[in-house]
Amino acid sequence: MTGRSGRCPPDQQRGRLALAALLVRRPAALLLDEPTNHLDDRAAGFVEEQLRTLPGVVVVASHDRAFLDAVCTDLIDLDPAMQGPVRYGGNYSAYLAEKRAERDRWERRWAEEQEELAALRVSAEVTAHRVAPDRGPRDNEKMGYGHRAGRVQSQISRRVRNAIRRLEELERSQVGEPPKPLRFESTALAAPAAEGDGPLVSLADVRVPGRLAPVSAQVSATDRLLVTGGNGAGKSTLLAVLAGRLTPEGEVRRRRGLTVGLLAQNTVFDRPERSVRATYELALGAERAEAVPLGSLGLMHEADLDKPVGRLSVGQRRRLALALLVARPPQLLLLDEPTNHLSPRLCDELEAALGGGPGAIVLASHDRWLRKRWQGREIRLGSDHERLDSAGHKLLARVTPPHPQGAGRNG
Repeated sequence: MTGRSGRCPPDQQRGRLALAALLVRRPAALLLDEPTNHLDDRAAGFVEEQLRTLPGVVVVASHDRAFLDAVCTDLIDLDPAMQGPVRYGGNYSAYLAEKRAERDRWERRWAEEQEELAALRVSAEVTAHRVAPDRGPRDNEKMGYGHRAGRVQSQISRRVRNAIRRLEELERSQVGEPPKPLRFESTALAAPAAEGDGPLVSLADVRVPGRLAPVSAQVSATDRLLVTGGNGAGKSTLLAVLAGRLTPEGEVRRRRGLTVGLLAQNTVFDRPERSVRATYELALGAERAEAVPLGSLGLMHEADLDKPVGRLSVGQRRRLALALLVARPPQLLLLDEPTNHLSPRLCDELEAALGGGPGAIVLASHDRWLRKRWQGREIRLGSDHERLDSAGHKLLARVTPPHPQGAGRNG
């Protein structure tokens, strides 16, 4: 699990070291919180194999869909459900199928109950005047009019009582309305840029000693570029170079007036005591925040908007940072491990948004589920010794062209 950990941030190194120490001990019971965050493919595969062979119980909290699919025999979903948290047998793929079926059943039951409630309320409000409108007796029924009217009133009263009784029972036992899924609803992650003026960014033999081996690449106005590679290969460093936050050796050319946004792995806000709503409005300005309300993006629950940002979870802070980026889309959007700390459902929504729309998007990711389905170009970074040709000459990063639409990938 070491890989090129010397180039990784200290907190990531400590996390991997702590995980390795736990696995070596092979305890009878093991609790893990997001164990595959910041792990490359080899390290994640090693962890999966170790967990599968442990003799005891393993309880894992994870958003890593590939990991859940490879390791889990049961899943407990804490998302809202009719009967509260539910335990599902099988791996992540089995969970997805059952979760979709369960949601369909919940929505169907709720809709049927609402329809019955509406009908019962109408029945309970029926009056004798509605069922048997007041009218004078006809000549041929004057003798029995009082008896007939009494019988009609009795029938009406019985129907009303039955409707009220059933209404009260159903109101007590009805299922709650299925909560709206927290979904990523931005239709454009990046803003359009003119395509006829050359690439947005061009890198020629760019390097950062000790952090990024030489890279040559171009990012076009509508590019979708995935950056992959092991830990320490320089993925985050490359994004920082593209964002203009780090000055490398080599040649970097940017289009004049280019707007760039970067979602970094570690999200920190300067004023932790400020509310989510206030942070969003102050960062964007009142006019833009009103034009693109935070709630409209589907990234934050309404109940969380008045919380201080310092009390948000890591995942909530990342969602807020992403919201600030897409509320005013840049022409070049850079995403560093964007699916870390996001729920599987949000990951699916984000992946769908990455595929189309204007602007250029470059993302670095270890997410095997995402990479398996990636349809754009890919640039794979490696260490210096990994990229030598047969003559011993250093090679630049390998760039893979886009995959044909609908073609699968092996992660």
